[in-house]
This record gives sequence, C-alpha cells and structure tokens, in this order.
Amino acid sequence: MSEEKKLTTASGIPYYHHEDTQSAGPRGPLLLQDFILHEKMAHFNRERIPERVVHAKGSAAYGTFTVTHDISKYTRAKIFNQIGKKTRLILRFSTVGGEKGSADTERDPRGFALKFYTEDGNWDLVGNNTPVFFIKDPKKFSDFIHTQKRDPRTNTKSPTMTWDFWSLNPESLHQVMFLMSDRGTPYGYRHMHGFGSHTFSMINDKNEQVWVKFHFKTEQGIKNFTNEEAIRMKGEDPDFAQRDLLEAIDNGNFPRWQMKIQVMTIEEAKTYRYNPFDLTKTWSQKEFPLIDVGVLELNENPRNYFAEVEQAAFAPAHVVDGISYSPDKMLQGRLLSYPDAHRYRLGVNYEQIPVNRCPYAVNNYERDGAMRVDGNGESNPNYFPNSFDNIRPDEAYRGRPMELESLTADWYDRNGEGENDHYSQPGIFWREVLSAEDKKNLVSNVVAAMSGIAGPKRADIINRQLCHFFRADIGLGMAIAQALGINVEQAMGSVRHEQPVR
Repeated sequence: MSEEKKLTTASGIPYYHHEDTQSAGPRGPLLLQDFILHEKMAHFNRERIPERVVHAKGSAAYGTFTVTHDISKYTRAKIFNQIGKKTRLILRFSTVGGEKGSADTERDPRGFALKFYTEDGNWDLVGNNTPVFFIKDPKKFSDFIHTQKRDPRTNTKSPTMTWDFWSLNPESLHQVMFLMSDRGTPYGYRHMHGFGSHTFSMINDKNEQVWVKFHFKTEQGIKNFTNEEAIRMKGEDPDFAQRDLLEAIDNGNFPRWQMKIQVMTIEEAKTYRYNPFDLTKTWSQKEFPLIDVGVLELNENPRNYFAEVEQAAFAPAHVVDGISYSPDKMLQGRLLSYPDAHRYRLGVNYEQIPVNRCPYAVNNYERDGAMRVDGNGESNPNYFPNSFDNIRPDEAYRGRPMELESLTADWYDRNGEGENDHYSQPGIFWREVLSAEDKKNLVSNVVAAMSGIAGPKRADIINRQLCHFFRADIGLGMAIAQALGINVEQAMGSVRHEQPVR
C-alpha cells in the first residue's frame, strides 16, 4: 500500500478540519478566521469556466496516427515523412448547437477536431462528420448559430428560427440534407466518418502547392440511429456517445479511421465548375479520387475530463510547415475566431495547458498574462532582435506566397460566378447516395422538424423551403410536400414563379 498523503490547502499547508467549520461553540455562529471554508467555497464558485459557444458537449481520447502511404510528392510536412511513423494526437468529438448538458443523440452535426503533436509544432485539423457546412461566408456564422440556440423571448429551441434562416439561405440546403438524413443522428462517435471539411493546401519540398481535402473513414462501419431511436436514447442515456467511446477504449476495443486526401492542382481549381473553396460543396470523388495516407487509432482515455477535454483547444490557424490555408472564406474567418474564443474562455496562455502544450521546443517572446506557468522566459530578453539569446528565424520555414485572384479589395457578392448552383449537389446526394430507406427517413425527419414552424410567417417559411427541395429534386419536393399535406400543384407553381433567394 502506498504511503498516506497529508490533506493540504492549495498552498500545501496540512490541515485536519475538512468537514467541520470553526464556530463559537457547537451551536454558535461560524468564525471568519476559518480560511479553509473560504478557500473551498471561493474555488467552488469559480470551478465553471465559460462553456464553448458551439461544440459545448463533447468527448475526447488520445491516440496515434500511423503513416501507411507516401504522400511526399504533395507535402513536406514532417508528420508524413516516413512510412510507419507514429504521431501522438488527441481527437475531440462533439455536438454543435447544444449546451454542455444536452443529449449526445440530438439531431446535429458532430465536431471532429484533431490535434497532432508533431515535431514541427501542434497541427490542429478542426472539422465535422460532414464534408460541407450550412454557410460559406463567416459574417453569417453568428446569425446562423443564433438560430440553432434559444429563442430570445421564450428561451426554447425554435424550429421557426431555424427553418426561416435555412429557407432564406439556399446555400444551406446541402448540409440540411445531410442533417435531415440519419447521418444527423450517428450511433455514437465511433461509427461515423470525419472530414477536415475546408479546403487546405499542401506544399512539397520543391515549394510546389496543391489544394487538398482531408477525409477520415471509420473502420467500425457507418451506423446511425433512426429519429425514433435517437429520441428514445435521449431519455435512456443522454451521455450515450461519451459512455460508448470511453468503455470501448477501456475494453481495448480501439476505434480506427483511415486518413485519405483529395488533391486538386492549382490549374484544375481555376477551371473547376464549382468554387473549390466553397464550404457548401464537395469535390467529386470520381474526378478527384481518395488517396490513402494513414491510420488513426484512439487507444487512451483522458484521466480527467476537465483538464484534458474541457480545456482542450483546437484552432484551424495552427498548421505546420508543408500544410497551409486556402481562400476558403469560412476557413479564413475561423483563423481569427477560434484562437480568440480560446483566449476568452481559457486565458491568453491557454497553449500552456498540458493538453494544448507542444511537447517539443517552444521559443518566442510572448510574456506575462494570467496563469503563466512556464517560467515566463525567466531572465531572458522579451524582445527581438536582441544581442543576448540564440533564437533565430529558420529560413527553411519561409512561407510560400499565395497567388491572389485580384488586387482590388471590395465587398463582393457572396455568390460569385458559377456559385449560384445550390441544388445540383443536394440532388446528387438524394438520388445517388441515399438508399430507399434513407430517403424515407429523410422525408420523415424533415416533416417532423418543419412541423414545429409556427407564427404568422409559417406558410411563407414552409413554401420557401419547399422551393429549395423541389429545385434539388422534383421527387424530393413532392414527397415532402405530400407528407406536409400541401397541395403539390400549388407548391410546384410557387417554384416556377419564385426567384431563388441569394
């Protein structure tokens, strides 16, 4: 048996009276001088940090990424520089719109956020379990998330707000189709794919650049709840996904995903029929086939949820040499907003928290700030250049210049040339991806969700959204209209006469 440890205060002072407060006699008032009581209550009052605005409810595990195929012709990133190379990582799964206490089986996209601890620094790949998103411009993000949260008057979730926004933004249709299929209620986190979603770039040792998308294919097989099963599980075990992941790893049943990439050349991007940087659209896997890269395995559960999951912070701004950004507008917006959110929630020194700390050398001139715990540079200079230390920029990490489409800065129409087609890919998803059972469930889920639309604008919102479904596929529109009890001829007439919302 290990040696007993003395009970101490946060200052290391041993004490005995942990369960009784000093008082003036057995029945008398408490004494202000009992600082143990103050320390316990003051810390307790401050235990909760602000929850994430989005992705508040989540689970995470550590694991390894192993390279299985050579992609050095695309990237010089050291994480990929040798077949068989292993890199430690943490992967956080989450729902998106719900609060920290919400159920794991809500109809919602699922976050899929990775932090690779590479020798060139931490690489964060922050995506979802869908390859697309609801919007393509970051200025719309706060408005969209407000519609997924609570009504400012009733403080309840509002299908009216949700469908009003979607119906006024046809670019959302592709993601709405994913969400309303059974993919919107995955069976925990182990049985779903993950995607970097955004377009990124890779740069090789010749300084040649390509555009790239990241895919993670589950080796456990896709498995989803039906809407009825998801609702039932909300009542039986609202923490189902957390428990399922935790117990699988504890039992040695380590979940695995195959990392694959799609690659598009700079020249191919210039003539591709869709904007390759539009987050509401996918790249055809027939034209840009998946390329094998490696295997990701989760094999270690965190020892403390708060320290290692609640404080884990991921930011797409954190890329390593050989991987970089693209003109994807949503990605560009996230480069600023994610680190900003972490500094607000966890403090300016959030990257010193162990789960976020780079395990390799970190040398810079950042100093001070709340919760600085690494020695704060000790007596070394806090400015650059200086005559005293040997920290120097490394020429090998000089960035590759990005070619700009225009030298004129303006507020461009968010739907540029060739971007007004919000319907072809949702139509393909309906006709070519979903099975007959999937289609039946999608229609049922849409009808159930839209039935909650209320208020004087109910008919306008429903008809406007129906127009989008009809434009994606006539059969889809008719199935939803009939299930909603709406006259199909009348609905078709509104499609013919209404101009698409931009």
